[in-house]
Amino acid sequence: MKMLVRVILGLFVLESAMGVPSRRARQVEFDTYDSENYDVDLDNLNLENQDIYDYDDGLTIDEPQIEIGTLAPMVDNYQAPAASLEEEEEEEVPLRTFEPIIIPSTNITGGSGVLMGPDTQGGLPTCLLCTCLGGSVYCDDVKLESVPPLPKDTTHFYGRYNKITKINKSDFANMNKLKRIDLTSNQIGEIDRDALVGLPALEELVLRENNVVQLPKLPAAMTLIDVSHNGLGSRSIQREAFKNMHNLLYLYLTDNNIDHIPVPLPHSLRSLHLQNNNIQVIHEDTFCSSKDINYVRNALEDIRLDGNPINLSKTPQAYICLPRMPIGNLI
Repeated sequence: MKMLVRVILGLFVLESAMGVPSRRARQVEFDTYDSENYDVDLDNLNLENQDIYDYDDGLTIDEPQIEIGTLAPMVDNYQAPAASLEEEEEEEVPLRTFEPIIIPSTNITGGSGVLMGPDTQGGLPTCLLCTCLGGSVYCDDVKLESVPPLPKDTTHFYGRYNKITKINKSDFANMNKLKRIDLTSNQIGEIDRDALVGLPALEELVLRENNVVQLPKLPAAMTLIDVSHNGLGSRSIQREAFKNMHNLLYLYLTDNNIDHIPVPLPHSLRSLHLQNNNIQVIHEDTFCSSKDINYVRNALEDIRLDGNPINLSKTPQAYICLPRMPIGNLI
């Protein structure tokens, strides 16, 4: 009996298996359908089609198993984050208020150690009214009526385009490091006799466009003197004023009323500008040596005498030692 049941079940399984088309049969049927209805090269299909066939071959995707149970009740366990260290410090430290710091100024005698310098006549420290950079003090166009008190370590002073009328002896007293003074375009008409001679380091003096009528005695270390556009006359320059200035390179005296060349000139001189004056005569020994015909003055190669009532061609022996002729009237 058991044998008969097994036979019947075997026949049933065999019949069922024969009724299901095989994978090969389904593949042929699909290929035939595609070739009849679409122009597709089945041999060059990508691997994605193969994946489809493999997926149809009984591959299954495991579905996630969900266990149904009792969920724990939601509890509000949220806690605010702890304050940072900076926030804690802000909460603990009270706010502070700051008062403006006033830098006290000093008088002239105590100004050497003060950053802002001594007070000017307007009550402001010099380095607040002006601009101080290192040893240079710039006081251009700030409506000064006198030279302001300067820090003792000043090396260069610029007070251009102001209303300064006089240079006093005390203006630059004890300024042992001062090398340059530039007071262009002021109203200076008077300079104390000893206002500048006591400056051991002074090398450059520029007093262009003022009302200077008398040039004071200057230190021997000068390299540049510019007193152009002033009121200098025949007696405005001291006798032999430039003789001992062995480092003098540039002497500019243009646009004055000078009637003679201020000789003797130092051998170091390179440039002499005397245009627009009242010079009428040049002597043979003004530039050269009348006693030594072989003397050559190579340094002095820039002489301007144009604008003077003088004929340079009348004294040709006066330029024989120079590297080039002066500029001026030759007729």
